Amino acid sequence: MSARISRHSGRLRPILRGMDDLNEHSGPRVRVGQAAEMLGVTVETLRRWETDGRLRMTRSEGGQRLVDIDEVTRLLRERRQTATDRPVTAQSARNRFPGIVTRIESDRIAAVVEVIAGPHRLVSLMTAEAVEDLGLKVGDEAVCVVKATNVIVEITSAREARG
Repeated sequence: MSARISRHSGRLRPILRGMDDLNEHSGPRVRVGQAAEMLGVTVETLRRWETDGRLRMTRSEGGQRLVDIDEVTRLLRERRQTATDRPVTAQSARNRFPGIVTRIESDRIAAVVEVIAGPHRLVSLMTAEAVEDLGLKVGDEAVCVVKATNVIVEITSAREARG
């Protein structure tokens, strides 16, 4: 009679191709359902991707499938890079300023992008990731699109300033 090993005892062995032991990875992990929600797919799709070798999963001590957050990030990045967005043919914004990028100041989170468009100087605050995704460099041609419902500029009155 062969000894039967409970899936809850000791280290778990890989059950499916692409399934790793829990202790092989040290990064943060999410449950398979959370990963599916983040990626906008079903749990069944993630299981298929695991079987096809496109995604690696681990198992918790209790046997739950876990996905390394780095795997989720990788799949999201691949999706963004291969996206075939259709070109914009019409839009409601009327204030479009074609110009040249003259300055980019960026840190890990945010970036300031300055564009000179004719007599206008436009400054946009965006994520550093957006600058990277757009491949923006000083000297590039760019179009600034301005869409605002309110623009308010206030100054003190001459009487209050002298006061």
